[in-house]
Amino acid sequence: MSRIAGLTGGSDEARARKLASILALYPGRAVQRRDGPFGALGLKPHGPGGLTRHPKGLLALDGLLYDLPERRAAVGLPQGSDVEVLAELIARHGVPGALARVNGDFALAWMEAQTGTLWLARDPFGLRPLYHARSGGGWAFSSQPRGLLYLEDVPATPDRGFLARYGAMHYRMIDNEPDRSPYAAISQVVAGTALRLGSDGSAAAHVYWKMEDRGDFDRSEEDLAEEYRSRLQDSVARRIARFPKRAFTLSGGMDSSSVLASAVAIEDRKQIAFSTLYEDPTYDEREEIADMLANHVADWHRVVLPDAIDIAGDVDGLIALHDEPVATATWLSHMRLCRQAASAGEFDSIFGGLGGDELNAGEYEYFPLHFADLKYAGQDAALDREIALWAEYHDHPVFRKDRTVAEDLIARLTDPDHPGACLPDRRRLGRYLHVLSPGFEAFRDYSPVMETVFSSCLKTRTWQDLSRETLPCCVRAEDRHGSAYGLPPVLPFLDRELVEFMYRVPGSLKIRDGITKRLLRRAMIGVLPEATRNRVKKTGWNAPAHLWFSGAGAQMLRDLASSAVFDDLGLYNRDAVLAIIDDHERIVTSGVAEDNHMMFLWPFLNIMQWQGWLKDGGFRRPIVV
Repeated sequence: MSRIAGLTGGSDEARARKLASILALYPGRAVQRRDGPFGALGLKPHGPGGLTRHPKGLLALDGLLYDLPERRAAVGLPQGSDVEVLAELIARHGVPGALARVNGDFALAWMEAQTGTLWLARDPFGLRPLYHARSGGGWAFSSQPRGLLYLEDVPATPDRGFLARYGAMHYRMIDNEPDRSPYAAISQVVAGTALRLGSDGSAAAHVYWKMEDRGDFDRSEEDLAEEYRSRLQDSVARRIARFPKRAFTLSGGMDSSSVLASAVAIEDRKQIAFSTLYEDPTYDEREEIADMLANHVADWHRVVLPDAIDIAGDVDGLIALHDEPVATATWLSHMRLCRQAASAGEFDSIFGGLGGDELNAGEYEYFPLHFADLKYAGQDAALDREIALWAEYHDHPVFRKDRTVAEDLIARLTDPDHPGACLPDRRRLGRYLHVLSPGFEAFRDYSPVMETVFSSCLKTRTWQDLSRETLPCCVRAEDRHGSAYGLPPVLPFLDRELVEFMYRVPGSLKIRDGITKRLLRRAMIGVLPEATRNRVKKTGWNAPAHLWFSGAGAQMLRDLASSAVFDDLGLYNRDAVLAIIDDHERIVTSGVAEDNHMMFLWPFLNIMQWQGWLKDGGFRRPIVV
């Protein structure tokens, strides 16, 4: 997709020079720029987006609108492009008012012609990123941190809170405070928010969209399933109309399969799919994917990762695209998928199923929150049945599932005195806190924000994931790869109207009889193959990083733990890190039924490589793929 950037304050000459340097960092050759009396906006087109001058201001748009035909008629611009329609809406209704009226995936900057006030905004789910910082007596913004780090007065100093949360707690915590970034001097625009930045240095956030508890639907499962199918297919249809040369990611799960199968139903033709596969069987899903191939896939591209890879080299490549550590090893696989898709030279986008797990309560860890809702509602018989079937279908030699475990999870993760409230998983957050050095003691008691929007624990937990934990880092990773390889990610589950609909569906229509995604399964009758629709076990989209961190990978990690970069960072206790590396090696090589440490070792490697990239001035070099 396109990259946008801009500056206020300073002289015209200085702004022009800086803006040209920032845009040169991003892929593509063409550059667009618009200058005003108070600042300049720029765009590097590498996908959907645009730049326009309106009598009331300048608008830079990264992304697009999916309701463009309706909006053209509403503003009287039958031939207007996305950016022209949006500029006219902003001129009439202001930035917050305009964005409340549209449906799209976007980040934008609007500079008022008369006052020089700069507005920055993102779509409700943050599918397009946007960062800002003070610079040159004014404001600077960019689609990625590197555009701001290039400026001499924006230091590349890591945020210490980010280091502690990502390096020793869990990747879920890195977006818990959504206005922060990995850099102390750089902030993010929060999803669903329009940020007003004044020439006097003031900043005021205007929330134009937020999730609300509008209660559960009181309708039959059949009726809701029919509407769900209609809404999902409408979301897919709007998007395939904008991307005629699309490809699809395809895993063995229901989410990506439902998106692809919906496109097949709409167009009555098979689609092109890419899948990441592994030599190691732990996370390989080729057998599950096979059920989709005959009737839904015209051409299946397999991206196979071996058991042994140059993990340090791949992480270096990731950081050079992301400007920051990357959430999980899954995104190494996704990078390789995008690289292979781009090499074909025939696609304009990649459709995926992100958001489906949050909307449909598809993760294993959502079961205890559903149990809590049943318990607090006094539905004892239903609770007993659900726990028994959960244990029957999903027990695991490492992650056990029985009545005692269920009751412990309910007690640890919910608050019976506050309906719908969820608590942080202190056991998960505290597992690796002992690795922090004394200089980071202040972060040991970190308490994440747990927003209670709903009276249902299940809805609260899934919304927490969608807004502050699992989803933000995932859509950011897809954006980075989409920008680098010219393949914008398209995510039909994250349609605003569809999301609002799904948060009114009762929990019993998402989890029931020990099975997740019940309403989606019902909605996809006749759309998905029965084997895919009825599959109970969930492998999960993951990568065999446990193998990558053993053998030569383990020795590479030990070398990092003894390096000057490790000492300069001062984040970790060396002996504690070395002990974890050794214990991971023991678990993987012995095959013992214990939880390994790949979820700690991945961020450890990322932080070390990131520090090397910063010291080497990697942010001053253009993105190269």
